[in-house]
Amino acid sequence: MSQPTFDPRQLAARFRVPLRWSAATSSFQIEGARTGDGRGRSIWDTQVAVPGWVKDASTAEPGPDSYHRYRDDIALLRELGVDRYRFSLSWVRIQPDGTGPAEPRGLDYYDRLIDGLLDAGITPFPTLYHWDHPQQLEDAGGWLSRDMADRFADFAGIAADRFGDRVRQWYTINEPVSMSLQGYGLGTLAPARQLLFGALSTVHHQLLAHGRAVRALRAAGATEIGIPNNHTLVRALHADDGASVATYDLLHNRIFADPLLTGEYPDLETFGLPPMPVRGDDMAVIATPLDFYGINFYNPTTVTRATQPGPLPFELVPTPGMPVTGFGPEWPIDPAALRELLIDFRDRYGDRLPPVVIGENGASFPEPEAATRVQDDDRIAYLAGHIAAVADAIDAGVDVREYTVWSLLDNFEWADGFTQRFGLVHVDQHTSQRTPKASFDWYRALIREAHA
Repeated sequence: MSQPTFDPRQLAARFRVPLRWSAATSSFQIEGARTGDGRGRSIWDTQVAVPGWVKDASTAEPGPDSYHRYRDDIALLRELGVDRYRFSLSWVRIQPDGTGPAEPRGLDYYDRLIDGLLDAGITPFPTLYHWDHPQQLEDAGGWLSRDMADRFADFAGIAADRFGDRVRQWYTINEPVSMSLQGYGLGTLAPARQLLFGALSTVHHQLLAHGRAVRALRAAGATEIGIPNNHTLVRALHADDGASVATYDLLHNRIFADPLLTGEYPDLETFGLPPMPVRGDDMAVIATPLDFYGINFYNPTTVTRATQPGPLPFELVPTPGMPVTGFGPEWPIDPAALRELLIDFRDRYGDRLPPVVIGENGASFPEPEAATRVQDDDRIAYLAGHIAAVADAIDAGVDVREYTVWSLLDNFEWADGFTQRFGLVHVDQHTSQRTPKASFDWYRALIREAHA
């Protein structure tokens, strides 16, 4: 990998073909206003109410309070100079119980946001689902139930009918791997089930829901549709850890990417896993052609053979010799891993891989809670290194079209509450005051040089 530079002009010059530049957020993490205006109850409303479950006992409110302060967000995005803004729609704002008619006040809110972005010259790039489905649907089985795919297709149709006259670019389901493995497998995200391999049916139901949503969006005139998944480069701790690498790569990467890009699941039986609950034309629906494939990347993963008896044949271990983010050893900083991952996807899927969008990339570091100007040089170094890795992958022949920083704002970081801060903009969780960090200025300078 080439030596990264922090100089915006030199880094921008690496991209001989123009790249689109974006920043991202998600609804539950930034909107606040969890009651009123017809909003329903999501699985995260239920989860934050569990005593002791959120590290700092926060509840996502007020946080950025973007439901009321979305104009502030648009002003920041305009100042930043991004081409697109990735945000997510709150299912429970639009369809409070996950069935039945839409809530007009929820639709109106996203109308205001979309129109404001367009007026500012920013392309709205919404995500239909970012982990916050209605609690009523979870009570009926959630993603363990095949019926969830039908409910999601209905929700996608509502969104497409209302916003499709102005929105042509869409993400469908954010990181199905996280919902399956962490939400239903390990219980570290809502709905906090601990089913281990019993969660595998949620993979199929999410991918089926995605495919049905693609068709609904396409019917409404969408021109650019893709799915953003969290992917990781899997490495062995020891030379004889190849089987552990293959197993974890299957569970984190291939079981999600293969059906989308090849129309088939990998051979699960070889790994001692049960078959997916496939029916009829499911695989054709799942493999409905995409306009782009979204890759969310934060860190590589090092694995080794399990040292203790248990259901998992591998262990995740710290990556030797790598610095880490605020999450500690679980999140090593290794930009070269992004380059390797992108090249691996190109080699693995060939011409079946559509153009790639980096749907999320960013890092959290310890920062003050009170409103202040943050000189976050460590974040600038992280971003510069990973953007340089994208340039290296493009030079190696990978078709990458867009790069997205996670996140525009400090936000509610799920079970970690407000203890982890990813934002280009510092947010005081009590007052919602926004203060751009040094990384905001750096990213703005990079975009300006890239657009020059």
